[in-house]
Amino acid sequence: MTLAAPDLQALRQAKILLEHPGLAAKASNLLGSPIEKGLALLPGQWAEKVGDATRKAIEVALSTALKTMGSDTATKTSSNWWHKSAVFASGAVGGAFGLPALAVELPVSTTIIMRSIADIARSEGEDLSSHDVRLQCVQVLALGGAAKNDDAAETGYFAARAALSEAITAAAKHLAAGGLNSKMAPPLIRLITDIAARFSIVVTEKAAAQAIPLVGAAGGALINTLFISHFQDMARGHFTVRRLERLYGPERVKEAYAALETRK
Repeated sequence: MTLAAPDLQALRQAKILLEHPGLAAKASNLLGSPIEKGLALLPGQWAEKVGDATRKAIEVALSTALKTMGSDTATKTSSNWWHKSAVFASGAVGGAFGLPALAVELPVSTTIIMRSIADIARSEGEDLSSHDVRLQCVQVLALGGAAKNDDAAETGYFAARAALSEAITAAAKHLAAGGLNSKMAPPLIRLITDIAARFSIVVTEKAAAQAIPLVGAAGGALINTLFISHFQDMARGHFTVRRLERLYGPERVKEAYAALETRK
């Protein structure tokens, strides 16, 4: 079945969002300084600190955001600006106190981002009462950041989905059997680890931007706005693809996606 013209255009826009995330470039343009300067200012053992912060943030998102997601399946416009305003405020606090505040600020901003992702998922017709859909929301945090062990020939949106598919399936089965308990079971720990490996790439870019001198509270707020905008774009693209897969089947959509030429 050939995709209808409006659906093909929706898929083209989704591909633009998913394959051109550009958080580092946008942050560099905002600050008027290459983000590499911020990377050089990050303290030693920063990778370990980011890893700890991202895992904690994802655990909070699982135990807080997912528990409170409504089961309303009515398609409605997502409230992107409300969530941006909330993350803007948390970014102002983080920017005022600098990099040491990341461990406190990141779980807060990630939970708000998760709520926004879920809002976008619902607007694309997803059922938030489904364990799989809720985990698909968490998976969005892994989009737009390649893991260190990724094969250079296997990058991009569908490669990221494939890399996480087994972990998401196992986690969904665990949630269906026993729900989200206070102690993380192995399937959830594995999923958090896999997502954190990719999410930490984008978090490092965010931290590097905030490390540039004179960023301060205002700059931190603006960087956080870019941060949530990045994941709102990833969510819109991801759940657009899933909506079209429900209409045309996964293989047909994947073929059409691969054949599309996009210009940012």
